[in-house]
Amino acid sequence: MQHQFEVQGMTCGHCERAVTQAVQELDPHAVVQIDRAHNRVDIDSPQPREALAAAIAEEGYQVAP
Repeated sequence: MQHQFEVQGMTCGHCERAVTQAVQELDPHAVVQIDRAHNRVDIDSPQPREALAAAIAEEGYQVAP
């Protein structure tokens, strides 16, 4: 299942890795694609949208509703 999030606060490669690792801790098979220029994170995962958003938010990033 495809999920798309608007995520504020990603400014560097470390941020991208932190978001990717947070998602993959929840779902090790998740495919995460990040477009930092457009503050967009696309995730292919069967996990609930709310759980994925919470995992990203726990890393300190703002996830738009």
